[in-house]
Amino acid sequence: MTAKAPNVLIVMADQMAPAFLPVYGHAMTRAPNMLALARSGVVFDSAYCNSPLCSPSRASFMSGLLPSRTRVYDNAAEFGADLPTFAHCLRLRGYQTILSGKMHFCGPDQLHGFEERLTTDIYPADFGWTPDWDRPEHRPSWYHNMSSVRQAGVCVRTNQVDFDDEAAFMAERAIFDIARSRDRRPFLLVASFSHPHDPFAVPQRYWDLYRDSDIDMPAPAIAPEALDAHSRRLRRVCAMDAEPVTEAQVRDARHAYYGAIAYIDDLLGRLMAALRSAGLAEDTIVVLTSDHGEMLGERGLWYKMSFFDGASRVPLVIANPGRFAPRRVAASVSLVDLMPTLIDISGGNRQSLGIAIDGRSLTPHLDGGAGHDEAIGEYLAEGAIAPIVMIRRGEFKFIHSPADPDQLYDLSHDPGERDNLAQNPTCAAVVADFRAEVGKRWDLAALDARVLESQRRRRLVDAALNKGEHRSWDFQPLRDASKQYMRNNMDLDDLEAMARFPSIGRPPN
Repeated sequence: MTAKAPNVLIVMADQMAPAFLPVYGHAMTRAPNMLALARSGVVFDSAYCNSPLCSPSRASFMSGLLPSRTRVYDNAAEFGADLPTFAHCLRLRGYQTILSGKMHFCGPDQLHGFEERLTTDIYPADFGWTPDWDRPEHRPSWYHNMSSVRQAGVCVRTNQVDFDDEAAFMAERAIFDIARSRDRRPFLLVASFSHPHDPFAVPQRYWDLYRDSDIDMPAPAIAPEALDAHSRRLRRVCAMDAEPVTEAQVRDARHAYYGAIAYIDDLLGRLMAALRSAGLAEDTIVVLTSDHGEMLGERGLWYKMSFFDGASRVPLVIANPGRFAPRRVAASVSLVDLMPTLIDISGGNRQSLGIAIDGRSLTPHLDGGAGHDEAIGEYLAEGAIAPIVMIRRGEFKFIHSPADPDQLYDLSHDPGERDNLAQNPTCAAVVADFRAEVGKRWDLAALDARVLESQRRRRLVDAALNKGEHRSWDFQPLRDASKQYMRNNMDLDDLEAMARFPSIGRPPN
């Protein structure tokens, strides 16, 4: 690694759909820090997650592998400690690797290559949320329901506000700790927040950024009987038909979601200000993204778990004006592409690592050239009854599952994905080509069997581990109070001089 290897700050939101961001053309939401970052960086207009659910998406984001290869099929599947991540790869390159906030790792390994983790996670690390494809009619209590919409509104505090405030403070402090440290290694810092994920509740000052009359409402819903088969299952899984919501509740949910975007924007602004104050901004590449999107009432659907753009498309901005000229990229890319990109950015050589990666580096796009135009997705979790796969390339998106009719959308003419062309005779050759590609890419019968086997194993293990004394895998941040602030084994003047930034040196005796 050369002395000029750049620092990397990744800011990840949760369930933040690009359609509701000013960076992508939304006229109302307030996100000036995101806009400033986008104006100085490379904006990907067609970026996708690889699975529209938290844990599978994040495992793919970190490993560069699709869920069928990470085996992180759902929100309770173990992310194997033997799978290399970009944190491992940059750590090998000599980086200090730090995580603050959410990453939803399931299993005993709660670091996955991070040298330091500053907070616990907001979600559990065990197998308790394992879906059950053996009983597709069964709806577990931990699935989404419509309470997040029906109870949307103003709060003073929530579980998520508590978590994100802590994650932001710890990340901000880490930036200053790096600046004050004698450790000259470049850093990879991931600051990962839980907003604007439901429940849709925000403090008053974020709610007051918008008037009720300004909140745009979803496009007319598709009648339940006209929905695709997977969307009908999602309506049942999330109890959307059992708990209908009013127009006022829909408006409140969107109002709070827009407020939560402004909150995330403030947290981004704090971290950007910290980089500037610490003198680190010039040498730091900043990445802004999300793990998946949010339907927010569009098509009559909420949350994620489908391959419609509302759920599966993500924001992606990569910025460092000294390295990348600002531009917008129309080609489709996905989160698995970040691992090989970060290896390239660090000066590494992916081939020399001898590991398989499904993603492709974004450096051709960042350098102003013509990179790849493809995003691949897999969904293997609740609401599905068999694997669902997606191919996004050119103007088309193709969605296939052995259990359901195919879907084909021409997003250049139908961005709302209202016209399924899979049965249109004029598209028969396109559908045939996509189906042939699916057959070459996946053995869906074998994948289905692996998912079912994994679910059965995890349900058994979870049942056993909940008998007798329970021992948690949840990450416990270790802070040695004897080494914090001022202690009597430290020299006061040395301590104060070291902690002050910018440094003024040790005062004379």
